[in-house]
Amino acid sequence: MKNNAGSIEKIPNDCDSPSEKSGSDAGQKLQHSGFHLKKELGLLDGSAIIFGIIVGAGIFVSPKGVLIGAGSPGLALIIWISCGVLSLVGALCYAELGTMIPKSGGDYAYIYASLGKLPAFLFLWVALLIIVPTGNAVLALTFSSYILQPFYPECDPPELGVRLLSGVVICLLTAVNCYNVKWAARITDGFAVMKLIALAVIIVAGIFVMATDGLGNFSQPFEETNMDAGKIALAFYSGLFSFAGWNYLNFVTEEIKDPFKNLPRAIWISLPLVTIVYTLANLAYFVVLSKAEILNSNAVAVGYYQFFLDIRR
Repeated sequence: MKNNAGSIEKIPNDCDSPSEKSGSDAGQKLQHSGFHLKKELGLLDGSAIIFGIIVGAGIFVSPKGVLIGAGSPGLALIIWISCGVLSLVGALCYAELGTMIPKSGGDYAYIYASLGKLPAFLFLWVALLIIVPTGNAVLALTFSSYILQPFYPECDPPELGVRLLSGVVICLLTAVNCYNVKWAARITDGFAVMKLIALAVIIVAGIFVMATDGLGNFSQPFEETNMDAGKIALAFYSGLFSFAGWNYLNFVTEEIKDPFKNLPRAIWISLPLVTIVYTLANLAYFVVLSKAEILNSNAVAVGYYQFFLDIRR
């Protein structure tokens, strides 16, 4: 029978009896064959989840790191495309895991199934206390840097101010998530729309500049290319940071309709789309801004906007 009030449904079992509703037998029945999450996510939902999670602060902060390691805009674009390909391969490998072990939970579910309870618990503990908080700290610092940069046009914003604002943002969003999940969802949707609008403006403006003035600063794309393997590896690290989240659809595998088809299809749709958006955004940066302007700015998009503001003046 279905429980319309929740998001789970009970699968009838011929072996059910009153005596089985207590003790360890009931626990095993609940875990293995009693309850399952409703399959409500289609192909479009899955693609939107991957795209929405990947596209974040990384694309606004990583171009500088990739360019530092690559040395030239041309190699930087190749690294961005390569990062997209690597993320696609990783996501497809995870899709294989998701179809072999169709359980929600992502990494935790796979470690639990292959290595047991203790390694799965240790991974979850490290993820909750170290991996996720540090990622949120990077996002908060990036957000704060972009918010404060317009108030300090001639220099970088004070580090203490960036850290204090980041702490306030993290505490505020934590409070909202604890108080009301719907509010948190609305805030998330709002920021997602703003990120997409910002990227669209960057890409369209870059296309306009290329149509009117040619390639501009991108006329010699491979000048000063860096061939040091260590620095190129760091450039890949910065680029892959912007693609973080390609495995998140596996966290809701049980809620996907026909995951054997829709899970890999969602990956094939979303990852190439993200790669195209990231590549076009970086191409727009390189056409409009010089290499020195990108390297001297902690908020590349702010410098990009300042360029068009100066033209208008």
